[in-house]
Amino acid sequence: MAFSGALTLTDLNDFLTPSQACIKPVEQVNEPQQIIESGAAMTEIVIDSSGSYYEVSANGASTNASSKGTERKLQQAQISLNDCLACSGCITSAESVLITLQSHTEVLNFLDSNAPVSTPGHKIPVLSIAPQSLASLAASLSSSSGSPVSLRRILRRVRAFSTRILGFEHVYDTTFARHIALLEHTQEFFERKRGNGKLPMLASACPGWICYAEKAHSEMLPFIARTKSPQQVMGTLVKSWFGNRWGVQPDQIYHVSVMPCYDKKLEASRQDFYNELYSTRDVDCVITTGELELMMRDKGWDLSQPVENEGIPDFDAEIPELLSHPGTSSGSYLHSLINSITASHSSPVDLTSKSIRTSDYEEFILRARDTGEVLFKGAKCYGFRNLQNVVRKVGREAGVQVGRGAAGRLVGMRAKKRGGEDEKGYDYVEVMACPGGCVNGGGQLKPIAQAAGQKEDEEGFTRNWQESGVQMPVPGEDSQMQGAKWGNKEWTKEVESVYWHDLPTPPPSPRPDLETPFDRADRLAAKVKIDLCHPTDGSLDKSWASVMDEGAETRRRELFRTQYRAVESEVVGLAVKW
Repeated sequence: MAFSGALTLTDLNDFLTPSQACIKPVEQVNEPQQIIESGAAMTEIVIDSSGSYYEVSANGASTNASSKGTERKLQQAQISLNDCLACSGCITSAESVLITLQSHTEVLNFLDSNAPVSTPGHKIPVLSIAPQSLASLAASLSSSSGSPVSLRRILRRVRAFSTRILGFEHVYDTTFARHIALLEHTQEFFERKRGNGKLPMLASACPGWICYAEKAHSEMLPFIARTKSPQQVMGTLVKSWFGNRWGVQPDQIYHVSVMPCYDKKLEASRQDFYNELYSTRDVDCVITTGELELMMRDKGWDLSQPVENEGIPDFDAEIPELLSHPGTSSGSYLHSLINSITASHSSPVDLTSKSIRTSDYEEFILRARDTGEVLFKGAKCYGFRNLQNVVRKVGREAGVQVGRGAAGRLVGMRAKKRGGEDEKGYDYVEVMACPGGCVNGGGQLKPIAQAAGQKEDEEGFTRNWQESGVQMPVPGEDSQMQGAKWGNKEWTKEVESVYWHDLPTPPPSPRPDLETPFDRADRLAAKVKIDLCHPTDGSLDKSWASVMDEGAETRRRELFRTQYRAVESEVVGLAVKW
């Protein structure tokens, strides 16, 4: 994980608060000191009336010959958003152990020790990969080869490597799971609009954001959507739906997901996604895009080499492949709601958008064309800087006191008065912790030349990576090797372009009975819901939005939704081990 080498974690006994337990040393140059009596204190720290700290020598002389007077003001240690664990969140000791277990080494160890097929101890190995990871692999390959490579071709090559070399039996992309997550997400939003929950609804697919909210802004938890992320919906599909079709129990499947983000390891390790009955997780192990690429290099697999039928869509696949949801490359949660509201409105509507400071923070307003009434106001918010601004804005508009740590609470304060249409509060915010969204996740591949040559970090601060303890790779030694630095705006645009540039190939022969990918996805999603929720009404309308009986709806919430809990910090200043 590419973090600053100057960042030191003092202890992992409890939850770490960056203000007290996460220390970045301040650089200083010590000049020769005057030798005084052995055992005597050489310096003292004094605090003035303003709270500033000064270092003075025991005999009253300055400890720094170049300083003015007999005292030296100490510089306050500061940790920027990049120095802290920003995208990967502050963690507990238990979580650090889980991250260690979530690695490509664990995957290889399992595959090597898995019992042979048709023996009692055999587990079916399944791999699912996010489209953002496919885009990162495609962009890296395209930049080195000079010719564009589509996501479909990368998926076929990853499938060939995983099945032929590693021994996986099934390989899927996660876009169908995302399709189900978007359907459930939309369903939950309309439930909240009817009064069954708080608005604005905040996206729940980013585990970095969830980790931050649980540990720093618990007052935001009632606003966060309960819908599972695509990774965890895929876990439900693999362990429950596919398992039933294959005639095996959930603990007889080993599910590995490839994700663009390290925080997905923590998400998969949450207790909410653990099946107590079968003692198994929905996702057994999460590896990043970089770890998958490392496995390929270690096994001598050349991703640039084509495989048979790699450019032909598989219309007979078990689930639809590479569904492209229009909107954003981070899941299109905001735009899926906009499309649903537009479709449900009887008269024409107009959508306008504007950027707030940067393209990572944009507002979208949906108005009725005839009356000008604001039907929906949402925002796309990427990166922790924008995220904190949105938290304050949501708290102010909803009448919620935004506190530090997990002490935020609802208070009896009036919500902000809203006047005109532009003063309408948000109905929804698509929140992602990484600047640029999921295509710029911390686990994605990075270009060496750009990473080594760029002098500023993703948030515009000047950084010397070698002085910070980051070892930069030498350009040219290994064009496929991922760089050490997180984020690069130009490279993120390249990955974004590849993500959207996967034009479908027409079938080799006309098929008039062929469904569109989204028609098939909607039909199959309804079948998944009925198969897993077991509604008593056999004549149920076969769509995801149809309401089932109470028992089936309870099972639906258990399968496709989750919950969050505030994490109280037990670290206090006196308990920190310096």
